[in-house]
Amino acid sequence: MATGDRRDPYVGFRFLLEIEGLISGGFSEVTGLQVEVEMEDYVEGGHNGHPHKLVKGRRYPNLVLKRGLADADTLWKWHQGVGKPKAKIERRTVRIVVLDHEGREKFGWRFLQAHPVKWTAADFKGDGNSVAFETLELVHCGIQRG
Repeated sequence: MATGDRRDPYVGFRFLLEIEGLISGGFSEVTGLQVEVEMEDYVEGGHNGHPHKLVKGRRYPNLVLKRGLADADTLWKWHQGVGKPKAKIERRTVRIVVLDHEGREKFGWRFLQAHPVKWTAADFKGDGNSVAFETLELVHCGIQRG
């Protein structure tokens, strides 16, 4: 690497959120970008030193999106379509895109077949001037890089 050629890590506040290819900006926080490999202990008879660790599967926590409460009701409508009698769940691909310091897309993750499972409005208090946030929790069927 040449002198002065820096490789700084990407910052956590430069990201975009896409839902089905549409930029759904304005989100201040996204959590749940995680994959955990579940393990199962197997105790073999006659082998008392330790249990064998077998891979059981993968677990994906819910993706949690938080943004300032605004007039746009797209997320509310998406959530309201889930759980109604005879309603078809609208599963969508959600993508988190990481941007570099110049605003160029560097990489991202796709969350497959996501749909809302929880919507939360802000707690409203008469003191101070804090921003009202809404939170949407999505369940999904896996993560892909890209």
